[in-house]
Parts: sequence; structure tokens; C-alpha cells
Amino acid sequence: MVVGVLALQGSFNEHIAVLKRLGVKGVQIRKPEQLQNVSSLIIPGGESTTMAKLAEYHNLFPALREFVKMGKPVWGTCAGLIFLADKAIGQKTGGQELIGGLDCTVHRNFFGSQIQSFETELPIPGIVAKEGGPPSCRAVFIRAPAIIEVGPDVEVLADIPVSSSETANSNPAIQSEEESTKSEKKVIVAVKQGNLLATAFHPELTADTRWHSYFLKMVPEVEDGTSAIVSTSSVDLTFTDRSMIDLPIFQ
Repeated sequence: MVVGVLALQGSFNEHIAVLKRLGVKGVQIRKPEQLQNVSSLIIPGGESTTMAKLAEYHNLFPALREFVKMGKPVWGTCAGLIFLADKAIGQKTGGQELIGGLDCTVHRNFFGSQIQSFETELPIPGIVAKEGGPPSCRAVFIRAPAIIEVGPDVEVLADIPVSSSETANSNPAIQSEEESTKSEKKVIVAVKQGNLLATAFHPELTADTRWHSYFLKMVPEVEDGTSAIVSTSSVDLTFTDRSMIDLPIFQ
């Protein structure tokens, strides 16, 4: 298994380092023809407008869209989530080109500017069901987007409560639970649809490898049409046996 990581800008080296810890080869992707040599692709976090301009300069968009249409697993983190969305709002003047394929609407910079970046414990029951480990993961949100609307075929893997100040300027940007006397407002931050996985946060910046393990197991799922699991005879994808020393993020 060879996983491509789009290496135009952003945290591509961090993703490759996590893949190496899991015994999987990650390769940098900068040209359209390089996509022919990988079984899946990670689009990392970074500055989405800059990444879009570089992708356009290298004529990558047609190849990336074809890669998605072929049904190969693609995971977008933060800026990568924006790339995969069918629709994005809150963009800079002129907008940016998208790859599309993920039936959702993303609000760019939903959580605010760089100084409003934050970390939180995020409940991930769907990931825990497949990967085990603690009931939540440490989620790092850096000038992060949020998913404000999803289609019927999109599986929500994680959402997060938001304050009224965060939603004041983005009315449709909230998912409310059924009204009782008090309703908790939440916004979606992780989804899966077929061969596509997307997270608004950065799993590559923590010691928790469960998101990468979950993504790697999507390769045989897509190829076989089953929930087949990557063999662990030579690749250790377990979470519980690993060191829990976090990387020095926001220390």
C-alpha cells in the first residue's frame, strides 16, 4: 500500500510521519502523473487559497477530480476538507477552485482567525467502534472550517458544540438537536461518504493514530466492496499499544 499526500503546502510531512509510524509508505504528490502510483490520497491542512492556486498552476485539479471519481480513498483535513466539499462559503473575494465529490457545504474559517485556534476532547463513537481506544480524541482546530450542511449519503463521524457568538454570523451553519426546553447547538467536524473522509481538525498533529488507521482500512473496503480490514501481520494499526506522548502542539 502506498499513500499519496498532496505536498503543495501545509502539514504534508506530518501525515507522512504518522503513516511511517504505522508501517505504511507515504509519498509526496505534486504532479498529476504521480497520482497513478498511489492507492489513496491525503489532502492536508494548510492555507486553502494558496493550495488551490498551486494546484491550478500545476494543472492538478482534473487529475484530482478523476482520482475521486475512480472511487479511490481520499481524506481531506482542514483545508483538504474545503477542497473535497461540493460547496464552500465564507471564501475570500473571487473564491477558489474545489475538487468536489463530498455532498456537503463547508464554511471556511467557521471558528475564526488564527488566534482563535484551539484544542478540545472530541467524542468519536464511530471511530472507537472500529479502532478501539478512549471514547474521545484530542482534536486540534487551526483557523478551522466547519461542515454546515450534509447530503443524505454522508455519515457524520463527529460534531462539536458551538457558542452563540460562533454562530451569530452564520445562521445556517448549525445543526440543532430536537428542541426541548434547551437545545444544544452543534456543528459537524468529521464525515465519511463512500471513498471520501474529511475532518475539520488535524489528527496528524497528535499521537493518536486512530484516524489514519481508519483511513487505511478504507482501501480494501473500496476495492472489495466490504468492510475488510488491513492485515496486521506486518502493519500494526492498533491504537492502545502506542505511546500516548503528544507532539508539542500549542505548548
